[in-house]
Amino acid sequence: MKISTSYMFDRSMAQMSSVQNDLANTQSQIAAAKQVLNPSDAPDQAAAIQRLKTVMAKEDSYSKTLTTVKDRLQGEDSTLKSMSDLLIRAKEISISAANDTMSPSNRQALGVELQGLRDQMLSLANAQDSNGNYLFSGSRLTKPAYVQNSAGQVSYEGDQTRMHLQVGDQRSVALNRSGTEAFVSVQRTDAKGQQTNREFFGAIDDLITGMNKSDRTAIQRGIDEMDGLLHGVGMAQASVGTDMNVVDQQSQVIDDTKLTLKTTLSNIEDLDMAAAITKMNKQMLSLQASQSSFAKISQLNLFNFIK
Repeated sequence: MKISTSYMFDRSMAQMSSVQNDLANTQSQIAAAKQVLNPSDAPDQAAAIQRLKTVMAKEDSYSKTLTTVKDRLQGEDSTLKSMSDLLIRAKEISISAANDTMSPSNRQALGVELQGLRDQMLSLANAQDSNGNYLFSGSRLTKPAYVQNSAGQVSYEGDQTRMHLQVGDQRSVALNRSGTEAFVSVQRTDAKGQQTNREFFGAIDDLITGMNKSDRTAIQRGIDEMDGLLHGVGMAQASVGTDMNVVDQQSQVIDDTKLTLKTTLSNIEDLDMAAAITKMNKQMLSLQASQSSFAKISQLNLFNFIK
């Protein structure tokens, strides 16, 4: 079998080129700290990496949604606590007004203070979140929950719809609540024994009117109704607290899931630097050996043999 000089040159060049390509690929992997640089290098591995990144992006989206819901719930909780404090003060004023030693002018003075508390309550009922959406308007987020007309009467302008946001593949949480859930109506029994409902602010307005008129019957009724208003706000606070616990639990679930996904992705995608550096050193030695061999082979020819 005849082996030409060009054949030996071609074989040596091909070997050096192969070693150089392998070395360049290893160096690129080390620079990027990734096992797979191009999908074509390992299609199955690249597909698995893409699937994991898609799932992680979805979990990140759920986390952002939970943050939005939690911020809103914290706003509701703070508002309801302030509302509860105002109602407690309103009840204290009402009890003072019911005292027999109080004169009509004294009761009117207390009525002025109660009117101020009532106006603060109306402002709280129309509280907004950080995005400017009203907390207690139901699904009508851009409209005030309660509107006061020219006669001073307050009416609820929101709705009863509760919107839910997806925070997991099998989990959703409520984003909003209606004002009537937090600021409940009270039941009254009229002279005929029939029961009627009086809305939250209507009950407070009736109490203020009773103070201004020094009507002890209306004042005592208002004191009794105040307990119902406080109970409604307290139940709303409990509901918000429950929702916040759900959000915290779901956040923990998502964090655990993301940690698992990151670990799995790291095992598939990240490069073992120690092994890669060892491999690179071996490839560099192999390249040096190939270059040295080529240098010697390139000097071999028939004329040197004859000499």
